[in-house]
Amino acid sequence: MSQPFELPSFYVPHPARLNPHLDEARAHSSGWAREMGMLEGSGIWTQADLDAHDYGLLCAYTHPDASAAALSLVTDWYVWVFFFDDHFLEIFKRTNDREGGKAYLDRLPLFMPADPEAVLPEPTNPVEAGLADLWRRTVPAMGEDWRVRFAESTRNLLNESLWELANINAGRVANPVEYIEMRRKVGGAPWSAGLIEYAAGAEVPAAVSGARPLRVLMDAFSDGVHLRNDLFSYQREVEDEGELSNGVLVLEKFLECTTQEAAEAVNGLLTSRLQQFENTVVTELPQLFADTGLDPDGCARVLAYVKGLQDWQAGGHEWHLRSSRYMNDGGAAAGSTGSAGSAGGASWWDPFAIGGVGTSALDVLKSGGALGDLADELGSLSRTGPVTKAWAPTVGESPVAALTAALGVGAAAPGASLESPGTGLVGGSRGDVDPGVRRARSHAHVPFQAVGPSRLPEFRLPFTVDPSPYLEASRLHTLAWAGRMGLLETRPGDPTAGLWTVEGMADYDLALCAAGIHPDASADQLDLTTDWLAWGTYADDYVPVAFGRTGDLAGAKAMHARFQLLMPVDGEPGAEPLTALERGLADLWERTAGPMTTEARGELRETVVAMTLSWIWELHNQAQNRIPDPVDYLEMRRATFGSDLTMSLSRLAHGNVVPPEVYASGPMRSLENAAADYACLMNDLFSYQKEVEFEGEVHNAALVVQNFFDCDYPAAVRIVDDLMHARLDQFRHVVAEEFPVLFEDFGLDGPARAVLAGYVKELENWLAGILAWHEGCRRYREEDLLRHFGREAAGVPGAVAEEAVEPGGGVLGALLVRPTGLGTSAASPAGAVGRVAVG
Repeated sequence: MSQPFELPSFYVPHPARLNPHLDEARAHSSGWAREMGMLEGSGIWTQADLDAHDYGLLCAYTHPDASAAALSLVTDWYVWVFFFDDHFLEIFKRTNDREGGKAYLDRLPLFMPADPEAVLPEPTNPVEAGLADLWRRTVPAMGEDWRVRFAESTRNLLNESLWELANINAGRVANPVEYIEMRRKVGGAPWSAGLIEYAAGAEVPAAVSGARPLRVLMDAFSDGVHLRNDLFSYQREVEDEGELSNGVLVLEKFLECTTQEAAEAVNGLLTSRLQQFENTVVTELPQLFADTGLDPDGCARVLAYVKGLQDWQAGGHEWHLRSSRYMNDGGAAAGSTGSAGSAGGASWWDPFAIGGVGTSALDVLKSGGALGDLADELGSLSRTGPVTKAWAPTVGESPVAALTAALGVGAAAPGASLESPGTGLVGGSRGDVDPGVRRARSHAHVPFQAVGPSRLPEFRLPFTVDPSPYLEASRLHTLAWAGRMGLLETRPGDPTAGLWTVEGMADYDLALCAAGIHPDASADQLDLTTDWLAWGTYADDYVPVAFGRTGDLAGAKAMHARFQLLMPVDGEPGAEPLTALERGLADLWERTAGPMTTEARGELRETVVAMTLSWIWELHNQAQNRIPDPVDYLEMRRATFGSDLTMSLSRLAHGNVVPPEVYASGPMRSLENAAADYACLMNDLFSYQKEVEFEGEVHNAALVVQNFFDCDYPAAVRIVDDLMHARLDQFRHVVAEEFPVLFEDFGLDGPARAVLAGYVKELENWLAGILAWHEGCRRYREEDLLRHFGREAAGVPGAVAEEAVEPGGGVLGALLVRPTGLGTSAASPAGAVGRVAVG
């Protein structure tokens, strides 16, 4: 059978190694599977099946340094999870028995209690028997935090099998964002990450296990594992089995491109996720260790965990090359030249690369190696400021050439290029981009380029809303409130003085946004919503000016810490506010959280903290002059936009009618994320010129897409538009197809169903109100930007001359072939909260 595409060249920065205890693990797991009833008589597997699968080999490659006992236990876990997958397929998926499948899955958490002394129920099938045995053998060596986290990832892995079953029944291919999120749950890599902690003796300390760097490491690891599997398994899953949950198929349908182009795009995303992993290790973990005061033992455990994730990634690649399950030319490429090679071509692995945990992030491989000094100048662990050397290109000069000249580094190797014409959605046949080139390109953006007016697609939003009758009164109120808080003050010597004026704030018309997204509010409620929007939007403009341009990450962290002191939870008085931003937050907190319960205040505070912390993430990227990885960008964008805060306020207003577990369910999170992404992407399209040309930002979906696909601005707008409306389609799909099932699964009564129906309407109003505001305010149009910033503001050092812009807004010469901008605003739509956040 011919292959549907040629396997791309994989980025494999670490060589695979084999655990010497392989044979012992194989023998042990075989006996264990028979003891649990998984072989002859199970109706699922025979001994020959288990031998052919060879999970011992998988675990020996993915845990090369584990002891014999640890490797045997980990192998038993993998035997169990693969048996579960086949068992669930045979019993429930093939028979389309969703009700039976749910009852089956609902019992399994009973075998994973947080208390290791708890009595377990009597198992009724091999899956339950295996889980009970494994839990008893594993948890004594691990702490409570790990037990809770691992039980959750196991539940996710099991429960989201129902999502796959629902998609098979509906004949539905997921959109790219939905697929990445759901694949993490059904694909099992987060579950594997938990076992790495056990096998490597590297339990992540509870003090940091929930921090962003650890979350990103696990997510990037998971995405890498899953996307790699999708490339190798496409032929079997899609062509042979009719499977719809495959990343190559998802991008093939979304981009409307060939299978080969989709495979190259998936491989590009795989590389980007691995490089996100490396960037997080090198630039975020040291800061996390310092900020939390983690002791040396804790730091060592985290780094051992990182090494375990790297080992798993390399070993998983080697296993895919050898396994008969996958498209790999019969395993011919496995073991070639001592590296984890690719069946489709040489992998990007260099035996002479810089070694050590995470240091592959500093190794600009192959043709990109000449740019190795970029790390020193664009931001290392000790740097907090922007590039200090002048590196603005002259008209017609390549920005990369100008940058490398300023840094004093040589040209790229022959045949390599950091720039080439954007030829379409997936860059023509250039999917196999050298990882060194891809890494360097993400740091090579020239800020303040003139890009012309933002290009806007047709916003096909089916929701409409009539604005609040209190709109005019709220306009007057919020101007007066901003004046009292000091947001409109001018202070000599302060670079942010005069950031907002009465005229500018009137142009921004945040009351119009509030009146659309909260049309049924009372006068006081509308004023509160408008004030939240004003505070968040002011912060969006303030943070990059106050901290981004000066590289003052320490100052931004101090601001973030002060904010937390202004939001007391237990009724104690907050700190005395010292700045306009602090006065605004303190006032909003008292008016919003005052009537709430202690528990509700705590939840609200968490969402505000997450939003303000996300602004520091943007400053972190700005200090590196780094265009974010697309997945990391989309997920953090929800926080910078204030989406979680918006939705938290709505949920808290519902009281206790709806059980908390409903809000934590897959369909509910899918609904909220889809709505948030539509709003965030919409804002990015409107704010492109403001952020890229006038603010020098590097956080905007259109720029992220340009950088990833190496395409031009119009092509990026088309992709963002398609993704935005795919997320809208998903929102409507969840409401129409998944909510009725959710109601039945949780046995919700009439009042609870009515509350959730009302919540859907609130989100529809939120989207409609945001669109109406973007179209009606005077914040994003070019004539408004020139009035607010002044033409001279667009000519800051590093900007491209105005005459270098075509009438249509495209940058001439070499700049046409580069990503031409990006920006959310280091607090990018660092959203306002009452109901939305804007940029």
